[in-house]
Amino acid sequence: MNSTPSPAIKKWIEQFIATNPPRAKSVVMTLFGDTITPHGGEVWLGSLIELLAPFGISDRLVRTSVFRLAEEGWLDAKREGRRSLYALNPAAATRFEHAYQRVYTPSDQPWQGKWTLLFASGDGITAEQRALLRKELLWEGFGTIAPAIFGHPNADPQTLREILDRIDVHDTVFVCSATEAQEVAGRPLSDLVEQCWQLESVMADYEHYLTCFASLPKLLNAKKILDPEQAFVLRTLAIHEFRRVQLHDPQLPLELLPANWPGKTAYDLCHQVYNATQASAEEYILETLRRESDDVPAAAPYFYQRFGGLN
Repeated sequence: MNSTPSPAIKKWIEQFIATNPPRAKSVVMTLFGDTITPHGGEVWLGSLIELLAPFGISDRLVRTSVFRLAEEGWLDAKREGRRSLYALNPAAATRFEHAYQRVYTPSDQPWQGKWTLLFASGDGITAEQRALLRKELLWEGFGTIAPAIFGHPNADPQTLREILDRIDVHDTVFVCSATEAQEVAGRPLSDLVEQCWQLESVMADYEHYLTCFASLPKLLNAKKILDPEQAFVLRTLAIHEFRRVQLHDPQLPLELLPANWPGKTAYDLCHQVYNATQASAEEYILETLRRESDDVPAAAPYFYQRFGGLN
């Protein structure tokens, strides 16, 4: 069933892009995680240019972005005649997948009251390894308790193992779990949150997200059948902006966050917009990708498990 583009949604998209112009390289990464990976994991440059055109991103910027991402080790390129096919570099794919798991998975899981502590002060670790470890741990939301001492109350053991193996420090650092001592009075471990993490900027970014996207559910509910291109643009903008905020969120348990923490509300809003647009967006994605390759598969089953399950 065909649908004409909605003037109200068109206006919203134009205003949003004008006030929040997306960076080409960042949107390319969003598309690989959100769109390309579920559909086989590779895309022709021409299709990528076509997918990014509705965001006001020129073909020159797309070419520059994928070239830089390939130089940085994120993408691999394969040429066939005059065409280029891009896919995630296998070495980067695991880290990329983990980052996106964070985006689609709710963070308000029950907390057991345990902290993971890591001590990187051993003699066997080099200054270069220590600096790289610090960078990776901060990216994963760990806080710096003291020089070379890092902590997180909700660390993922598998991800931590991968980091230690990647930097080759698994046998030179000390890792332990900690809980508050009931027999000795002292400051609660929850006070470490204020000491180790600057949450004000993350809160402000979540609140900005809510301000920008709060009107979308009403617009979407007013349109029974969405235009596929508009649905694709809305879905991509919603997940792109949420990803940018969420990947700076240290993913602390709700018990340790301020009472007015807006992260859960932003997650629910993103889920609502994504769920309302995903079916029509998939039509547009498949039609675009299959213009250059008829064997592009439909979205993999795991796609429909995002946000705890899509309709």
